[in-house]
Amino acid sequence: MSSMKLASIDVGLKRIGVAICLSSDIVLPQTAILRKNRNQAASEVSAFLKEWEIEKLVVGLPLHAKSSAEMERRIKHFVSLLALTIPVAYQDEQSSSLEAKALTQGIFRHKKDGKIDSIAAKIILERYLVSASSKEVGSSNK
Repeated sequence: MSSMKLASIDVGLKRIGVAICLSSDIVLPQTAILRKNRNQAASEVSAFLKEWEIEKLVVGLPLHAKSSAEMERRIKHFVSLLALTIPVAYQDEQSSSLEAKALTQGIFRHKKDGKIDSIAAKIILERYLVSASSKEVGSSNK
């Protein structure tokens, strides 16, 4: 697996979950970004990507949700506000928030502090890494 520094975001209306993968395939959820407005959230995400010297951004998209077209439009618009100079990959985020809740059941109370959002971002990035490594010929997975 390449040692490219990756980050993923799970764009929500109130919070943006964030996770990073700086080496191999260890994905770490980060503190979610609270979204007061689009421009503030975009500038915080941009600052985060610069701070970690991220080389590629993976963005969760709800490809199979009922309102997916509207959400996809919003998410892609948000990504356009980031004015990125790095490549962006979109990854299906189907049920990542539900999976995040299930994974953390009993570990911490589900407050509105963005932990779930960032664990969803972690799941999105892990899925991306799995699909990317399965495209690399002869790569072994777990």
